[in-house]
Amino acid sequence: MTATLTPPPRSKPKAAKRFRAFARRWWHQLTAMRTALLLLLALALAAIPGSTFPQRSISAVDVSAYYDQHPDLAPWLDRVWAFDVYTSPWFSAIYLLLMVSLVGCILPRLGVHWKALRAKVPDAPRRMSILPYHRTLDVEANQSLARAVLKQRRWRTTVREAEDGTVTISAEKGQLRETGNLLFHSSVIFMLVGVALGSLMSWYGNRILSEDKSYCNNLQQYDEYGLGAWVDETALPQFCLTLDDFDAQFHNGGPTAYDAAVSYEAAGEEGDYALEVNHPLNIDGTNVFLIGHGYTPVVTYTDRYGQTQTLHQEFLAMDAAMNSEGAFKFPDANVDPETGVVDEDAEVGFDAIFVPTFDDSTAMLLGTNPELDNPVLALTAYTGDLGLADGQPESVYAVNEAQIASGNLEQVNDEVEVIGVGDSMTLPDGSSLAFDGVEQYAVLQVRHDPGGPVVLAGAILLLGGLLPALAVRRRRFWIRWNPDGTVETAGLNRNDYDGLEEECDELTALIAPGHEPSQASSSDESIGGRQ
Repeated sequence: MTATLTPPPRSKPKAAKRFRAFARRWWHQLTAMRTALLLLLALALAAIPGSTFPQRSISAVDVSAYYDQHPDLAPWLDRVWAFDVYTSPWFSAIYLLLMVSLVGCILPRLGVHWKALRAKVPDAPRRMSILPYHRTLDVEANQSLARAVLKQRRWRTTVREAEDGTVTISAEKGQLRETGNLLFHSSVIFMLVGVALGSLMSWYGNRILSEDKSYCNNLQQYDEYGLGAWVDETALPQFCLTLDDFDAQFHNGGPTAYDAAVSYEAAGEEGDYALEVNHPLNIDGTNVFLIGHGYTPVVTYTDRYGQTQTLHQEFLAMDAAMNSEGAFKFPDANVDPETGVVDEDAEVGFDAIFVPTFDDSTAMLLGTNPELDNPVLALTAYTGDLGLADGQPESVYAVNEAQIASGNLEQVNDEVEVIGVGDSMTLPDGSSLAFDGVEQYAVLQVRHDPGGPVVLAGAILLLGGLLPALAVRRRRFWIRWNPDGTVETAGLNRNDYDGLEEECDELTALIAPGHEPSQASSSDESIGGRQ
């Protein structure tokens, strides 16, 4: 009777081992380059809603307008962060996963590449004839000359001497290709970090500033602004800026130069600066850019009681010829000076179009020249309730259309009236609007973006890594002096490189001047299809 040995039951791995195996498997999956590419595609797809729907960080007014236009859909979109895409949890999760994937993919490769740069060049195989390029020299080759030639051609070399007298020179070139690859992939990390810093810590504000006007750096004085998620609006740099003079130059209907003379005060210090396009003023790490210009018509309204009000109103350009639209509003007009009674239905407003160069020889109102040459105002007057007392925000560049539609504002003139500088428009109640002149304004953008230098560094790394990654070819070359007196040379291509044979023939001819490069050994002829 034979006894059978039953193997002991295999014990189940402990929970810690199972967790480590699970984590290791998913870590390798996450840090694979294929996963990084998929996450990059997912990030691009996730950014589509950010360009489709208005974003609060860019314009809260547009988001409110979207709510008014789509009252049923907007709340549902808001629940999935459609109006805050770039700070949403799902976008941030993809972003962080992509960062982790790239870092986990690149860091190990950096270590391997660093070791490869410091390691000796691998020795030639025992049978050099199996390599794609192989030559047996029929003349003598000098070892010192071989080392000098390879050094002059910037090959990294290693010399080995065996106990049987064999001497081998191993040479390698083209490791800059892998360096370029790593720099290129590292540049993506820099750009992602820079964009993330910009999204979280940057802020900007746009301001239209007329000549001889000032403003200080706080959100209440900006026409439009945006804040990063980590920006404290109370911690903005404290400074004030004045536009002393502005000059716009044109040629053939287009601007050629904007020059703004500004003065500023920051931290108790005062200074002057010539602000130009692409030459910003830097104040406490914040840049002030000149990004545009426009015109500010100056008008004086005289009400029925003879009280006057002068208004400097910036207009927004409608086209490249600087034909601009705007409005003049006088909610305090027609107040009886004797009783002080305010008649809310006697408020006055004007919708206006400003034309820098008006050609009265044609029937066209709008001009084609942005320079100030015969400027005019085309006016439509309204009286009634302007709707400014309801507390709702409205555009300063147009009379409230809802008030017109409801009949609270009544149009006074049947046809648009065009007046030039020095002329006036008289209303039926005896009040008038005089066109006093035109000033210019500058469009300023104040911006602080700590992620900009990081993105710039990433762009430099990208360009610095892309060229060697595409142009450099990695290859190896060996020379062996055998104990029997024969000399062999061989080459190996580590990448697609059509010029390997020509380069190795050239090196062989330099090392052994009497050798004919066109002569191949019999072993080469057997693998000629591989050369």
